[in-house]
Amino acid sequence: MIYYIYTPRDEAFIETVKVYLEDKDIHYLSFDDLDTLDMTKASHLVVTGCVDEIKLILAIAHQNDVSVGIVPKPEQKELKRTFYLPSKLEDAVTLALTSSNKPLDLLYSNGTIVLQEVVIGDAPPLDQFDSALNGKTYLDRIKIFWRTMKKVKELKHTQIEITNAKENEIKLSAVGMVGVEYNNNTFAAKLIASQLSSNDGKFSIVILSPTSIMQYMGYLFRALVSHLTPTSFPKSVGYIQSSKMYIQTKEPLKVLIDSTLKQQTPVELEVKEKALALSVGEKFWEKQPNEKSTKDSIKVDHLPSDEESTNFLTKSIPLFSRASKAQYIALFTNLREESRLSPTFMILLILSTMIATFGLFINSASIIIGAMLLAPLMQPIVSLSMGVLRQDEDLELNGAKTITVGVLAVLTTAALIALFIPIERLTGEMSARLSPTILDLFVAIVSGMAAAYVKSNEKILGSLAGVAIAVALVPPLAVAGIGLGWGEWNMFYTSFLLFITNLVGIVFAAAFTFAMLGFSPLHLAKKGILTWMGIVILVSMPLYSAFTKMEEDTHIQKMLSNLAFDVGKEHVKLTDIKLLHRYKTDEIRCEVISSGILNKKEKEELKKVILTKIGKNVEVTATFRYAL
Repeated sequence: MIYYIYTPRDEAFIETVKVYLEDKDIHYLSFDDLDTLDMTKASHLVVTGCVDEIKLILAIAHQNDVSVGIVPKPEQKELKRTFYLPSKLEDAVTLALTSSNKPLDLLYSNGTIVLQEVVIGDAPPLDQFDSALNGKTYLDRIKIFWRTMKKVKELKHTQIEITNAKENEIKLSAVGMVGVEYNNNTFAAKLIASQLSSNDGKFSIVILSPTSIMQYMGYLFRALVSHLTPTSFPKSVGYIQSSKMYIQTKEPLKVLIDSTLKQQTPVELEVKEKALALSVGEKFWEKQPNEKSTKDSIKVDHLPSDEESTNFLTKSIPLFSRASKAQYIALFTNLREESRLSPTFMILLILSTMIATFGLFINSASIIIGAMLLAPLMQPIVSLSMGVLRQDEDLELNGAKTITVGVLAVLTTAALIALFIPIERLTGEMSARLSPTILDLFVAIVSGMAAAYVKSNEKILGSLAGVAIAVALVPPLAVAGIGLGWGEWNMFYTSFLLFITNLVGIVFAAAFTFAMLGFSPLHLAKKGILTWMGIVILVSMPLYSAFTKMEEDTHIQKMLSNLAFDVGKEHVKLTDIKLLHRYKTDEIRCEVISSGILNKKEKEELKKVILTKIGKNVEVTATFRYAL
């Protein structure tokens, strides 16, 4: 006998279903009369109701080894998607009446059937169905993303201990987890779709354990906004697969079974293998993986588990991830060594200064690049940035001392070379370091970020050479030393300003990057970062002024280049415009192509036209060429 079990509130829907059952031998039974169900006569059960009512019938079918089918109501879309039940009512009824010969596993949580998912703690968006994004515009998905992000303050890490079927104890810290048996199209199931099998005697829990708000934000954005299934497992997520798990937490967590609050931790999850003959759509079986693993899977090595990290995360989720203990020890050991003044440091620095100074005189960019690669001055600067970040006086003092001695050594070496070389000619490579602007500060900041990132990752330490080339430290100091040797104080000031720009930009950016990488809590890092931000602002003032002057120079060059006019009887044209800024006055150098030789009065008139055109008083030096 086939029993069709339904609720009285669904009478209207059942009347519609009966149209397709007129020629069938069906015994209709209301849930109100469920106590009259005679399982000795039942050959198959059909059910329509809410999820809890359906699970009640599934439990009865499991206990009595009877097949069962579900006729879903129109609003039960997720149930249809999970078991691929037809949307067309006639097809759904036909499938529900067909006994299945392929039994499914059945997941229990503390003795209660889990049909869709069991959620322990908080795990957004892992516990959400991806259908929530169907038909949503990009703007709508961004709104969902921000609504979910607002909940991040409510997320709290808890110490969790999980014992699987093989008695392996797994300790970690997480905000929540989602247990699934079938691929129910939640974000949790999508992440492990290839591992989910409905009749292998195993279930999976997907664990949400973000170590920073930025890390969590990255996963949320990929899941909710880009709407793409990640090709690799997110860093903030882990999973365990087994036939049985006992989960206990330091602080009690709520347990939701199929979106209804049922229990709290501790909780025991267990799979009854091939326990239920449920009528499902053919596509449900097509989606099952071809290969079934007999081993338990555990992928939680990347999740926080040590006591220090766990205690830190239970207070609140930080904005940036905290570096691991191993990373912290390795980096600090290296930086403390590099912050100290040593003979090797001095020898390399002096040799690189000599190479850079000779390269400046020869006007060779390749030689100067070689000096940049050899110079070790970046090392104590990065060490100083970490000292600033951590308020570590030893690291700060050693770094500052090494930098100061190194700077004096470079200036002295370059000045002595300038005194002994009987050439006092400003080359192009020297001139290139005499006009620092705000753009140089931007380069220094980006280079500082790159230097900190490289130093924190041993696998890419070779890239530090590229950073050293990008932000030149020794060449501007060498130019400043040459300025001292020649007694050119403006030359010394402008090139030394470029070095100071590079120094403060690197220290500030490297300290900020180390903070982002989790090498210091923000409350400790705040003082040092704000102090150096103030220094950066002070340095940027003359740099911004220089940038404004550079804009003005560019405007003047465009205005005067190829300017043609008549001076007396002669026709002249200005080309090759250059502007030089000296201590007390500025100078314009230009080339004048003239139709004839200008007399003194005509030259005065030429100068007057140039000064009137640019609107300020400067010295004018002209080289004359004559058109034949």
